[in-house]
Amino acid sequence: MKPEIVPRHPRTTEEAAALFPGLHPVLARAYAARRLTSPGELEYGLANLAPHDRLKGIQEAARLLGDMIRKKRRMLVIADFDADGATSCALAVRALRMMGGHVSYRVPNRFAYGYGLTPEIVAAVEDEEPDLIITVDNGISSIEGVRAARALGIQVLVTDHHLPGAELPDADVIVNPNQPGDGFPSKSMAGVGVIFYVMIALRAHLRGQGGLAERGLPDPNLASLLDLVALGTVADVVRLDYNNRILVAQGLSRIRGDACCAGIRALIRVAGRNQQRLVSADLGFALGPRLNAAGRLEDMSLGVECLLCDDEEQAMEKALYLDELNRERRRIEKKMQQEALQCLDHLDFDDVAAHSPAGVCLYREDWHQGVIGILASRIKDRLHRPVIAFAPAGGDELKGSARSVTGLNIRDVLEGVASRHPGLMNKFGGHAMAAGLSLPETGYETFVQAFDEVVREFLGEEGLENVVLSDGALRPDEFTLELAETLRGGGPWGQGFPEPLFDGVFHIVERRVVGGHHLKLRLTPDEAGAVIDAIAFNVEPHHPIHHAGSLHIAYRLDANEYQGRCTPQLVIEHILDQWGGPGEGNASRG
Repeated sequence: MKPEIVPRHPRTTEEAAALFPGLHPVLARAYAARRLTSPGELEYGLANLAPHDRLKGIQEAARLLGDMIRKKRRMLVIADFDADGATSCALAVRALRMMGGHVSYRVPNRFAYGYGLTPEIVAAVEDEEPDLIITVDNGISSIEGVRAARALGIQVLVTDHHLPGAELPDADVIVNPNQPGDGFPSKSMAGVGVIFYVMIALRAHLRGQGGLAERGLPDPNLASLLDLVALGTVADVVRLDYNNRILVAQGLSRIRGDACCAGIRALIRVAGRNQQRLVSADLGFALGPRLNAAGRLEDMSLGVECLLCDDEEQAMEKALYLDELNRERRRIEKKMQQEALQCLDHLDFDDVAAHSPAGVCLYREDWHQGVIGILASRIKDRLHRPVIAFAPAGGDELKGSARSVTGLNIRDVLEGVASRHPGLMNKFGGHAMAAGLSLPETGYETFVQAFDEVVREFLGEEGLENVVLSDGALRPDEFTLELAETLRGGGPWGQGFPEPLFDGVFHIVERRVVGGHHLKLRLTPDEAGAVIDAIAFNVEPHHPIHHAGSLHIAYRLDANEYQGRCTPQLVIEHILDQWGGPGEGNASRG
């Protein structure tokens, strides 16, 4: 679906300069367009974090954990099988061990036990005789699992960030910024952020009780774990509100300064990134996918072990295996994406009034359950429609992974389906932009229709328009390495706080395919003779750009590092229009 450019309607250059004196005018305008109103919102010191005691239940959680540590009781962390779950798990284990806790962990295999604290996983860990189960990045929907644990005399601490349903689990303590009655200002924290806050509260509790000194333990430096917080937060694609930007900025600073765990250092190396120049996009597009590959194809315990490893050689071995899994994930995903597009080939998504679905459901009986989430994300980006991809989960059950578009809370949509068709879904959960569900295969066609109806009702035709928000055009004299580095360092950028995106019309001077499916370009603005390098990733062989003379593009200005040399480069995010043939320029437009 061809995107439509819409300006962000920033303040004027003069207004932005007054708000952010001393900054480059382009960066000042970008901040103003993202509704920042003062330089204070760019202060990313730890002292500016929201206080932990505003999280409901956090003091009770600290007392419960402190009691477990003093009595030398067994604690078991149950984690989700994505990057947020893996970083949450590694952080919890590292922090509790710093404070003298006897702790182990388990990541339920998605293919054997499904998501979260289920009765099946409780039965599987019963032999370990835990006194306390701590859920990280899951648990808020584990009604039956918590009940099963409590029936065995196991206490349960739920730490989660997903949106709760109508019923909360009967846990001993729940810490979740999205639970009813919680006054914490950041509702967008990832699971790893929630458990980090719980560990801060536990440290404060133990300090007050003298629990660290009496055990001869040093005061733990929990800031040393912010590399994990940054990785999990960005990889989970939560909104980078002010509090999350502090957590990510602090974590990135430590990674760049080589104050990170061996596992993250190894993942950076196998991904071919420069550790000293790492930015949030590297966490989201290079490290996160490699970590996620373990949970998608095998067992996320592989990812957790990488993050818990302190030996550099062993960490590298584990990271190399994760890299192999990610390559296999890409192969499977490519095949599934081709199959999904074939299923949709007869539908016209460019015309919102056409009889194409507003909410898209996709299913093949040979699809891989671990890859449907990323498949849904890819198709969602292509169609600008909320998408649910399904795969068989054994027996008569299907597992679905949903991804949404801006302005549509996908969990609310599933709630709407459930209210109109009670019992259609076996279970569901998630947050605004991503969710998961299961249903009997016999209910699939009913669900497809119901999902489309609810999405159409919630979103309307305007919400189906593919809109790209632009920060305007850059002047030819602004295509500089200085500005590229300024924008690069102006983050952390991410979900809800996007990196500046510009648009403009360019003539193609030169083009060549690199890496098999990327297009390297040399462009010049229509009104000037200056030439700038550009790159478009993952361009299909039949795309019109291969033969166009001119382009209207939406792009980021970045610093391209190659063989130790940095140069400015446009990274093409959207090709809005193209016309003419090579050498024809604008003359043939129309």
